[in-house]
Amino acid sequence: MNVGTDVGIGLPIGDPAALLTWARRADAGPFSTLGLLDRLVYDNPEPLVALAVLAGATSRIRVQTEVLLAPLRDTALLVKQAATLDRMTGGRLVLGLGIGGRDDDHQATGTDPRTRGRRLDEQMAVMSRLWHGEPYGDGVGPIGPVPARIGGPEILFGGFRPAALERVARWGDGFLCAAAPSWAGGLFDTVRGFWKEYGRDGRPRLMAQVNVALGPPDVIDDARGRMHAYYAFTGMADRMVAGLLTTPAEIRAALAAFADLGADEVVLYCYGIDPEQVDRLADVL
Repeated sequence: MNVGTDVGIGLPIGDPAALLTWARRADAGPFSTLGLLDRLVYDNPEPLVALAVLAGATSRIRVQTEVLLAPLRDTALLVKQAATLDRMTGGRLVLGLGIGGRDDDHQATGTDPRTRGRRLDEQMAVMSRLWHGEPYGDGVGPIGPVPARIGGPEILFGGFRPAALERVARWGDGFLCAAAPSWAGGLFDTVRGFWKEYGRDGRPRLMAQVNVALGPPDVIDDARGRMHAYYAFTGMADRMVAGLLTTPAEIRAALAAFADLGADEVVLYCYGIDPEQVDRLADVL
């Protein structure tokens, strides 16, 4: 693995009470980030609430939504929640954002899935203004607290379509890529192209995600079963589970491949609930 590539842990959702153990072990180890996915109509912890608890139990590791489904949420309240968590963690919040792919999540919130991308762009315009301390508008003042960084926490966007990749350059700090190295290179190049097209300084932060399970057969079987249930709605659960990395050699190879593509960080996403995996993954590094 190339020097300079951080490695994070994607937290499992099957046992919320165990996440404190995961977080403390990761904070004591070589890991850079704790990531947590977002769904509404599913048996998972709400990520901003859960990450607030985990941030209070750790001291240095970043906490990241991976990704938060912003179109499901009230914009002004999301501004306040994210700024609060960012400020209280000393800037350790990374806000990964996306639009999601489940109609039932939108049904539960009364939002229209057909306009979710447009809504996210509208939300970003409002959130950016408010995180810069500007008034909400129409006689409504600013919404505090001021985040740790003026302009708000670091923003990463997930997605695969051109509109999602362009959104990185329009509103974000970087890209969260949930694709294999063979596909990720093209996505990274597209993001870099949009970044240059928009005249952005520096370069986008590039983060990759791979699904892993490390341990005895029962740990791997548990991860496969939970992962299959989570992706059942896609109709491609078998293919997703087939891509699960289950050996140190496979994990090291993926880390090296993403590093060679220029990834700044790779998040090892876990579905199995055994917290001993944190120490096993640390040994891999």
